[in-house]
Amino acid sequence: MNEPATTASKPALRRQFRSLRLAQLERAQPALQRATSTLAEQLNAEQLLGIYWPLAGEADLRPLAQLAGVGHRLALPRVHAGQLGYRRWRPGAPLLNDDTGIPAPQLGPDLAAAQLGLLLVPALAVDQRGIRLGYGGGWFDRLRQDQAWCAVPALAVLPAACVVQELPADPWDVPFNGWLDEAGVHWLQAV
Repeated sequence: MNEPATTASKPALRRQFRSLRLAQLERAQPALQRATSTLAEQLNAEQLLGIYWPLAGEADLRPLAQLAGVGHRLALPRVHAGQLGYRRWRPGAPLLNDDTGIPAPQLGPDLAAAQLGLLLVPALAVDQRGIRLGYGGGWFDRLRQDQAWCAVPALAVLPAACVVQELPADPWDVPFNGWLDEAGVHWLQAV
């Protein structure tokens, strides 16, 4: 585990961890995918799994779509009109860039929080309290400030080298329930 990162600014930390995550990703990717598959298979059969469309340097979880019993229960985030929501996703379904330029489902309604059993969210870094360092848009913090969405367990996904003792936190940061790295799932509290 890396030393505390509380003395550096968030923009400096983003640069540092973007490089570190990229350097570690190729080695970590297979184990991250295996751990994600195990998690997905443990979900209630009616619950959807919220994953993400990977940007450069992020673990690609889309192979989950090939798993029997899981592939038809995936959802992707979509930012539209200043709000982050999730929509059901199946491989081959039409995608268009959302308001942030990331491919997202365009068909179907936004899902209610209760329809999702778990959110897996990319991270540049995460600390032992569950504070996630993302790209700075605040989309997941705003989503999870809603009680219904905060009740959905959420894990940051990243290589273990990007887990630190402590990151700087702002008042609006909503801690995650843990993280998923190549060693598996690390829950911070029971879900």
